[in-house]
Amino acid sequence: MGNDLLQRRARLLGPNVPIFYDRPVEIVRGQGASLFDAHGQRYLDAYNNVAHCGHSHPRIVKAICEQAGVLNTHTRYLHEGILDYAEALLGKVSFPGQLLMTCTGSEANDVALRMAQAVTGKRGFIATDNTYHGNTTAVAHLSTRRPPIGGWPDHIRRVPAPDSLAPLGGSLAAQPEAFAAHVARAIDELEASGHGFAGFMLCPIFANEGMPGVAPGFLDPTVEVIRRAGGLILCDEVQPGFGRIGSNFWGHEWLGFTPDVVTMGKPMGNGHPVAGLVAQPQVMAAFREAFGYFNTFGGNPVSVVAAMEVLRVIEDEGLQENAAEVGAYLLGGLRELSHPLIADTRGLGLFLGIELARDGEPASAEAGRIVEAMRDRHVLMGRVGRAQHILKIRPPMVFSRSDADELIGKLTDCFEELPA
Repeated sequence: MGNDLLQRRARLLGPNVPIFYDRPVEIVRGQGASLFDAHGQRYLDAYNNVAHCGHSHPRIVKAICEQAGVLNTHTRYLHEGILDYAEALLGKVSFPGQLLMTCTGSEANDVALRMAQAVTGKRGFIATDNTYHGNTTAVAHLSTRRPPIGGWPDHIRRVPAPDSLAPLGGSLAAQPEAFAAHVARAIDELEASGHGFAGFMLCPIFANEGMPGVAPGFLDPTVEVIRRAGGLILCDEVQPGFGRIGSNFWGHEWLGFTPDVVTMGKPMGNGHPVAGLVAQPQVMAAFREAFGYFNTFGGNPVSVVAAMEVLRVIEDEGLQENAAEVGAYLLGGLRELSHPLIADTRGLGLFLGIELARDGEPASAEAGRIVEAMRDRHVLMGRVGRAQHILKIRPPMVFSRSDADELIGKLTDCFEELPA
């Protein structure tokens, strides 16, 4: 059956469609932190931040179905739903803001770039050299997975990402100032090129960079550089947001800075395609003046009730507190793992990573072996980092202590089988 599905995918969807694992899994059902394949085999999901409140959460499913049976249209008609949600979401943000809703995080990040252009009148952007912010043409230019046709555009600058194995400036202590110096240099280049500097986009825990062990205050020198240059800070909270890091609802709160725009995506609707951003009022006003933006499905009544129920479930079920408690428990267990290739184990709430290295160099192949071995033991996880050498553990927020015990036990077995 697996080969049949792969052949149909290639025939109907084309070549090189991404897929997990050497032996792909056909998933047909989800519940909580578990996924089930076509043979009824359960897998522990330690990867998905999409089903933020757990797969097939009954309250969220019920809210979507009920609203779909009443009304689903766009925001050019008046409707209280989006206003009620805006009030609830903005109450979770530490600065005065206004809401714009989209369907995907890519769209939200694309709009954030245009907001920075509208405020500054400039078009140059900065991101790290090991990041990912989405699939539109504009945000794909920030990413580093594959060069665009014709080469990288001249209005984008990439600065070296913070790193645990090889810290910028030669040490973890020197890294904040070294990172800021790279940003300052990129700003100068953009200004000299004639593009000017509009903004810097980042994930506040540097998730795709491998969550490289930065601490609160890390970005302070960079914030000073950006503010002095008149640019905007665009904060991509698709991965750390909505309580995932446990200590805070948003990653930027934990890191200790105030952005101009906060973007959000997948976890916002627990798998329903809803996303959006919160911008400071002066930023939103500049954008609305400069661009005639409308999104047919952004903020539709069904998406809004999905997003609203996610906020309620996070609160009612104490999922942020669960991320803090279970995340700390899981991190403690992971740090007890012993293997010569484990260079570092780190985590923020329910986002954790184990960095593998040999003689100070990334151990990418070995990380891949662990991921495949865990899949064979019915635990789903992934890899991240510049060399894909960091094991990524990012489960639904309903992950329990017993789930953590299962993961730790099976990961222990995998490392025991991994040659040093």
